Amino acid sequence: MATEETVAHEDSAIEGRREISSGELKSITEALIFVADEPINTKTIADVIDVDREAVEKAVAELVEEYDARASGLQLREIAGGWQIATRPEHHENVRAYLKSKPSAKLSLASLETLAVIAYKQPVTVPEILEIRGVQSPSAIKTLLDKRLIVAKGRKETVGRPMMYGTSKEFLIQFGLKDLSELPSVEDFQDLAGGADS
Repeated sequence: MATEETVAHEDSAIEGRREISSGELKSITEALIFVADEPINTKTIADVIDVDREAVEKAVAELVEEYDARASGLQLREIAGGWQIATRPEHHENVRAYLKSKPSAKLSLASLETLAVIAYKQPVTVPEILEIRGVQSPSAIKTLLDKRLIVAKGRKETVGRPMMYGTSKEFLIQFGLKDLSELPSVEDFQDLAGGADS
């Protein structure tokens, strides 16, 4: 167990700064991660609590260890530059079965294929997507933009200067990825996407 040492801003003489125990800091940090509607970074947590970022990083590290030590069904994961409470991978089949029992707005196959092309080939233009998929994708592009899974990444320096698209932070959040290096193999992508509430 962590000792109840006091955590304070490095200049505790500054008016308005408060001192809190490491246990309280850990509790507040966990609460903020839980209520945040997207991954929250340690700088934001430190700013809200008004303590040093290093103290928050230590609290997060301790929380990660605690979740792991008790074999919880939940874990703290670093996703898209922040922290989020998520279910453990070994429980994904059960969670997926539950989610499939609820009505949800899934991606169509056309949208899913278009998203896969964008995820693995980004930045990519609509003509390039057409070349890979063999079919037009305008409605799929609109759906993915509406769901904020992709974003415009500027224009390609070629004839007609077509718009280039790439995945968004929302894409990382929806699929539980820390960054694009965690993308699954192309073969696993469809199965993974089937479980995401998009």
